[in-house]
Amino acid sequence: MRAFVFPGQGAQTIGMGKALADAYPTAKAVFDEVNEALNEDLSALIWNGDIADLTLTRNAQPALMATSIAAMRALASEGVNISAASFVAGHSLGEYTALAAAGALSLSDTARLLRVRGTAMQEAVPVGIGAMAALLGLDFETARAVAQEAAQGEVCQAANDNDPSQVVVSGHKAAVERALIIAKEKGAKRAMLLPVSAPFHCSLMAPAADVMASALEGVEITAPNVPLVANVAATAVTDPAEIRSLLVAQVTGSVRWRESVGYMAAQGVTEIWEIGAGKALSGMIRRVDKSIATKSVGTPDDITAAVAALAEG
Repeated sequence: MRAFVFPGQGAQTIGMGKALADAYPTAKAVFDEVNEALNEDLSALIWNGDIADLTLTRNAQPALMATSIAAMRALASEGVNISAASFVAGHSLGEYTALAAAGALSLSDTARLLRVRGTAMQEAVPVGIGAMAALLGLDFETARAVAQEAAQGEVCQAANDNDPSQVVVSGHKAAVERALIIAKEKGAKRAMLLPVSAPFHCSLMAPAADVMASALEGVEITAPNVPLVANVAATAVTDPAEIRSLLVAQVTGSVRWRESVGYMAAQGVTEIWEIGAGKALSGMIRRVDKSIATKSVGTPDDITAAVAALAEG
């Protein structure tokens, strides 16, 4: 059994998806449609722009989605469709990509939603007020206790439960900095601030959650062609109303990635393809369950190899 998963922020690079667009007209059409939906030439930024501009949340989110969907369209042109997967999932913004890949959201709506989401998340907290930090070598319960101890009347929450040895905390900058010290006292191998522009997946994002609730009300969501393993539920969902609600909850809620991978493994998933830019999710997946085979699919060569592997299997 196979799952397709889609990356979140941090995977972006200048030039991502360009080789796909050059090799596959269907992939190029994805970038053209996203450009049209946003009424700007986002692909020029992705392929030839400045990494600082691409990393801005409002740009990174639709850009990463476009790159992943371009890879999905390239796979489809080689005969590998969403039906090759039993589940889809995505890390944070990647959840929107997963829904687009599974046919629950249109590509244009997904691009516009992610532009709204990225802008709202950036504007929810003034720059310099919030922070995020990765705690390495602590399990989730210990990391959550670290965050609670560090809060001291401010916000500090376990935001991303990525794998058994990596939890990200998010909140007020001073509280997150206190968490770095406490984490090391509790045995963390490393604890470091992350180069992000806002404290995602914590209660400070409540204004962005309100924006997304309004934005999602105006968009059609249909049942995905394969079930979505949702970030905040760590279980499979197909009901459009539930998906809509979970997408709002996701803005302030924890990304339960470790549990999501565990859920898919428990359902019989033995192979997971990371579709789009980077390989960060594949590393997390292997640390969750070494028995799961991973495959990164983001270039024409990756497409060729994936198609050949499927034919052999």
